[in-house]
Amino acid sequence: MPSLHNSTPAMAQCYDTPEGVDIRGRYDPEFAAILTRDALAFVAGLQREFRGAVRYAMERRREAQRRYDAGELPRFDPSTRFVREGEWACAPVPPAIADRTVEITGPADPRKMVINALNSGAKVFMADFEDALAPTWENLMRGQVNLRDAVAGTISFRDAARGGRVYKLDERTAKLFVRPRGWHLPEAHVLIDGEPAIGCLVDFGLYFFHSHAAFRAGQGAGFGPFFYLPKMEHSREARIWNGVFERAERVAGIERGSIRATVLVETLPAVFQMDEILHELRDHSAGLNCGRWDYIFSYVKTFRAHPDRLLPDRALVGMAQHFMRSYSHLLIRTCHRRRVHAMGGMAAQIPIKDDAAANEAALELVRGDKLREVRAGHDGTWAAHPGLIPAIREVFEGHLGGKPNQIDAAAPVDAITEEDLIQ
Repeated sequence: MPSLHNSTPAMAQCYDTPEGVDIRGRYDPEFAAILTRDALAFVAGLQREFRGAVRYAMERRREAQRRYDAGELPRFDPSTRFVREGEWACAPVPPAIADRTVEITGPADPRKMVINALNSGAKVFMADFEDALAPTWENLMRGQVNLRDAVAGTISFRDAARGGRVYKLDERTAKLFVRPRGWHLPEAHVLIDGEPAIGCLVDFGLYFFHSHAAFRAGQGAGFGPFFYLPKMEHSREARIWNGVFERAERVAGIERGSIRATVLVETLPAVFQMDEILHELRDHSAGLNCGRWDYIFSYVKTFRAHPDRLLPDRALVGMAQHFMRSYSHLLIRTCHRRRVHAMGGMAAQIPIKDDAAANEAALELVRGDKLREVRAGHDGTWAAHPGLIPAIREVFEGHLGGKPNQIDAAAPVDAITEEDLIQ
């Protein structure tokens, strides 16, 4: 039955929804081009197949936190030791994303920001439906419109505040990755069989449905689309994503392993599951990323009942701390052993336009941080602002000497223990 919205009975407007799907968000003709009957049926199919597994995974998260609150510490899982010690590798890196030396991140809306990020000179733009975007109905749907148009190459924006200046894509742009929300977040504006949809399946499903063919024909050079996956705590959550990708590939009629995803290791439990996460996604993996700011928060949350593991002010907790350095080194070693990218963390500084000395000091901090990352073995890193990209590229490209990455380089050999990761 069609969903009615924000209208009088005489002027009803509605989305054309399949059986069991109800849209509670405002009607907009532009949004209706995204929320088509077939696209919603695709999302509903994902929800119906995987909602049970997601519920189970979220309950296991809660159980784990109860154990930590009772005094247990995170550890490597003895039952998956064979995965950690086994000799296996992920699928080869697609040529289109071999070079990821600097990636810029930002929300999927506003439209001008998407264009500027794609034109920024970064190798990758991660368009975000998660941390960088408030999940209002308007933001989410405009973000979907923006990404559809970006993949099609038709995105443009006329800025009335700048005298009608028109923004459009350059001939060469960053490769597009998309980050959906985490498994724990619902989408209250979309009901499937009477319950809120799983937010990340809405984000992934609508984008994939409308853009997979154009992406593979263009940016992906036969692969893609490409994704970043946030906030996972266990390999069972990666297993669900792998199932989602396989279902999407079957429905679209594209080769298995076309979709690729980088997992953000930004929770403390996940650092003990990195091999297992890559193993679950081995046909769809594009590596791991050190999501260090959220990782610090996760340390605090995981050990909320452990007064002996309090951290100082966040500004004093950096990658030089033993547990943070161990996390980075283990991620690099794990990724390179499994033949995928080991991505560094966010440079969160913003250029200071009206103070040259302060701006240079900020850039020097960025250079120092990125030099540490590339020397440690990271293959690329994140920037929060286009103004940081030249400095970061200089550091990474200078160290790599013309190579797109250092996946082939010898990984750190120091043994990293469970205690190293939490002390």
